[in-house]
Amino acid sequence: MYKEISINYKNNLNHQDISTIKQFNNSFDENEVKIDYIDNKIKIMLKEIDINKLKNIIKEPSNNTNKDIYDDILKSIEGVKSYGLKGNKRKYVDYNKERKVTNRKEKELKRNQYYYAKDNQFSKTINSLPEKYTNKIIVGDSKQILSNIPDNSIDIIFTSPPYNFGLDYANNQDDEHWEDYFEKLFSIFKECIRVLKYGGRIIVNVQPLFSDYVPSHHLISNFFIKEKLIWKGEILWEKNNYNCKYTAWGSWKSPSNPYLKYTWEFIEVFCKGEMKKVGNKDDISISADEFKKWVVAKWSIAPERNMKKYDHPAMFPEELVDRVLKLFSYEGDIVLDPFNGVGTTTAVAKKLNRNYMGIDISSEYCKIAQERIKNIKGEVGLFADE
Repeated sequence: MYKEISINYKNNLNHQDISTIKQFNNSFDENEVKIDYIDNKIKIMLKEIDINKLKNIIKEPSNNTNKDIYDDILKSIEGVKSYGLKGNKRKYVDYNKERKVTNRKEKELKRNQYYYAKDNQFSKTINSLPEKYTNKIIVGDSKQILSNIPDNSIDIIFTSPPYNFGLDYANNQDDEHWEDYFEKLFSIFKECIRVLKYGGRIIVNVQPLFSDYVPSHHLISNFFIKEKLIWKGEILWEKNNYNCKYTAWGSWKSPSNPYLKYTWEFIEVFCKGEMKKVGNKDDISISADEFKKWVVAKWSIAPERNMKKYDHPAMFPEELVDRVLKLFSYEGDIVLDPFNGVGTTTAVAKKLNRNYMGIDISSEYCKIAQERIKNIKGEVGLFADE
């Protein structure tokens, strides 16, 4: 079974072009792709193909005289937008084969999809974010600053709250009693929910403190569920063994109390009011390949390597923000980070043509965040201090 594509030509192909088709078939297995030439048509029969391999074949000097045929083949294959990914190959047949559920919609209604958020009292009225807060880095306490922001004025919130691990953040204690920590955190998150637009997303990167046996990712998720937000999903940020350099010797070879090591962090995704976020299709910045890869909710991304450069103990990498904003927001959206630190979220938002608002209690961190914005913008930006 193949996915078939045809390329029509007005005139017969010459012997050299026919030779190119044979050469193409010799370069790929017929279980990947094969080509026939019949009645002035090149018929491409696709199962799976490594596009980069095809592009490299085209670049070979020996194929310069056959480049037009190869370019036609490449253009036709890249024109097919429905495919799956299998290693380095695009898979065009049975890529979405699964056990089908009959009457899916009716059964979802019967089960009462996201029942816990159905009786929310969220307003659908959208308000504008005042200019004094738009595209600004603001020094201050997030709860206090957010209390001045209008309801339903932010499109997407992406943040990573202080870990409470005992790290040395500037002007911030990071080893509070857990009850105090969550009380402060949730008071800020309540304000975040209020300022978030109906249909907006709030996305939290969190690493539990396993040595305290506090599943903060679950506690944070439970908080948002109680506040009537819809749990859209959870992404595992795989850091590739970064946190597993050492063995927990105290539990060595004993079932008495083995200490589990983790190589990942969690990204919890919630929606306010409804799952669908309305936007203009012209403001979508994610590519087809990116979308197909990133909806698989395990992201392998190396940790931030420049923490010493920015003098911050716990930064997430720009690539993480890039994926989150491309997958869950549109260009022109307003992005808020209430724990902005040295400004990774706001810097990436600027790069991706989003508006931004970053808040942090540390004036030192805010100055660094503003400098990052200035370097992107190429000019001196405004600095808000409250």
